[in-house]
Amino acid sequence: MDTLALVVTVAVALLFTYTNGFHDSANAIATSVSTRALTPRAALAMAAVMNLAGAFLGSGVAKTVSEGLIETPSGGTGMGILFAALLGAIAWNLVTWYYGLPSSSSHALFGGLVGAALAGGTAVHWDGVVDKIIVPMFLSPVVGLIVGYLVMLLIMWLFRRANPHKAKRGFRIAQTVSAAGMALGHGLQDAQKTMGVVVMALVIAGHATYNDPIPVWVKLVSAMMLSLGTYAGGWRIMRTLGRKIIELDPPQGFAAEATGASIMFGTAYLFKAPISTTHVITSAIMGVGATKRVNAVRWGVAKNIVLGWFITMPAAALVAALAFGLVKLTVL
Repeated sequence: MDTLALVVTVAVALLFTYTNGFHDSANAIATSVSTRALTPRAALAMAAVMNLAGAFLGSGVAKTVSEGLIETPSGGTGMGILFAALLGAIAWNLVTWYYGLPSSSSHALFGGLVGAALAGGTAVHWDGVVDKIIVPMFLSPVVGLIVGYLVMLLIMWLFRRANPHKAKRGFRIAQTVSAAGMALGHGLQDAQKTMGVVVMALVIAGHATYNDPIPVWVKLVSAMMLSLGTYAGGWRIMRTLGRKIIELDPPQGFAAEATGASIMFGTAYLFKAPISTTHVITSAIMGVGATKRVNAVRWGVAKNIVLGWFITMPAAALVAALAFGLVKLTVL
């Protein structure tokens, strides 16, 4: 039974990664597709490959997820808590995907972990939740907005005398690099989140300790499922990011992607903080768009996106808590 519970929980963790891939694939490629720098299929293929590569670039985020948010539960109840947390995250991913809302898969997972832990009587490391989740949740969009605005201003100044048509062609080519950077950062951030959950499952089952290095097979299957999900595409969310917030041109798309990629790499390596790729790229698009004029950004759409950010963690926590109650009644 313990082995079966471990297998099922790991399988659900990989399913979450798959939904993360098709839910968040738009983050890396929506701007490149909307500016016609890349065709949708070429963009998805590139993002899938770079997601796979990014998963092997570090493990700091995985350590934060597996050890820094909740006390590691034990036994069958512990596995039930982890299972319920993943169900909460998957459910929220599917709801927001259906409505085309670019909410955060990361915060759905964190909310699921906290909600299931509270329902199961497991301690929550509130200092870790605040320092690694809540503060970055508020800070990273602000940084994305400001940096995106400044990067776009710099580009406008540097190319103020350039031929507009030639500049756009050049930035359309440059977007293949910036989009690849976004996808690499997405793999670095989001594949590690699943690695952290799988490692926690292995620790609960007694097959690993936190002192052990992350097994290669965990890195590989997490990265592969993220890549498969990415290639499946997230067309609803892609439309929201690429078109509904603001109509982007290639220089703006490059500025937004370069901003997002830089922030993701910086937070992963400097702070080991599992930030939301969705928050960063969306706020960067808003910052870049505001350089046209403030009312060029469709702030009504932006308001709905921000509202989704705030309700993601509590909504996923509630679903996870209910899922744990169901698991406790039927299995434990």
